[in-house]
Amino acid sequence: MGGRPLAVAITGGIAAGKSEALAAFARHGVPTLSADAVVHDLLAYDEEVRRAVKERWGADAVGNRARIGEIVFHDRAELEWLERLLHPKTRGIADAWLGSVEAPVAAVEVPLLFETNGEGRFDKVVVVTAPAATREARRPGLAEREARLIPDEEKVRRADFSYVNDGSLEELDAFVARVLEAVWPS
Repeated sequence: MGGRPLAVAITGGIAAGKSEALAAFARHGVPTLSADAVVHDLLAYDEEVRRAVKERWGADAVGNRARIGEIVFHDRAELEWLERLLHPKTRGIADAWLGSVEAPVAAVEVPLLFETNGEGRFDKVVVVTAPAATREARRPGLAEREARLIPDEEKVRRADFSYVNDGSLEELDAFVARVLEAVWPS
């Protein structure tokens, strides 16, 4: 791997607990990166992204995630435009970050990993799921947004590890410890 750490991708459905799983990896001392956080930074600070958003949707959308959300969650073509703008930049930042990490294992939360055919960039994939009622309670109205995503069952089939996130933080931490022992035995 040429010095690059063993790269673990964390993915799963909306409100399944991907961010909490990423935090569990961090609690175990693993360097972590959130693709969502990268996207938020791009929308807020990247001049090329800000210029493109302004040209497409007007000045009131620049750096305004709520306004952007109103636009893209009701118009598939606009969402696809935004993804074409953001995904290559996000991928490049994540790849550069992985190349800079000096640790045996690094974890990256990538919500649309399978949807963007990004799994080949990682050594191992962890899928986090949760029962539909739990996810709906965490994020009301998610069914409409999930319609375009690969079903959890397919994600689990394609993953190296999967976890149903309906328990305690201690149970999640124990799962992450088992994953780390499997991918990088001490």
